[in-house]
Amino acid sequence: MTEEAGFEDARFEDGAEQALRLRAETAEDLAVISALLQDAVGQTSEIAWQPRRRRFTLLLNRFRWEDAPAAARQGRPFERTRALLTIDDAFAARASGVDPKDRDLVLSLLSIEFDAGEDGAGLVRLLLAGDGEIALDVECLEVALTDVTQPYVAPSGKVPGHPA
Repeated sequence: MTEEAGFEDARFEDGAEQALRLRAETAEDLAVISALLQDAVGQTSEIAWQPRRRRFTLLLNRFRWEDAPAAARQGRPFERTRALLTIDDAFAARASGVDPKDRDLVLSLLSIEFDAGEDGAGLVRLLLAGDGEIALDVECLEVALTDVTQPYVAPSGKVPGHPA
């Protein structure tokens, strides 16, 4: 930790009790949002694609990875929170392995990737469990993650696992 002119670097633990409000404008920024959304779940009914506004939104139940070490250390339940993922400046959206008409289909987000194109444009890919994918052509990378509820006890009571 460095200290300069009375300021300290932020620590990961400092944000553990705060609602997240993050923006990604670079691939490195997006990697942070992707890590925080790993194992988030939602339903196709909670997707909104607004082509005229060039906006894609998805409401998810996000595992609070940033709080998991403290919860384990303190012996308290792991938590989730409802979070809104917003991707702006999207001019096309398509899905593979996801039936948008199946409004009860549960989606499990594994990661978000950005395939850069020319002049900041590119493809944002939401990779889902079961080989599903939602792909968005974007003019530029403009992604936001906002927690919209208070944390609640994770129904499974466990940290999401990925058996080999």
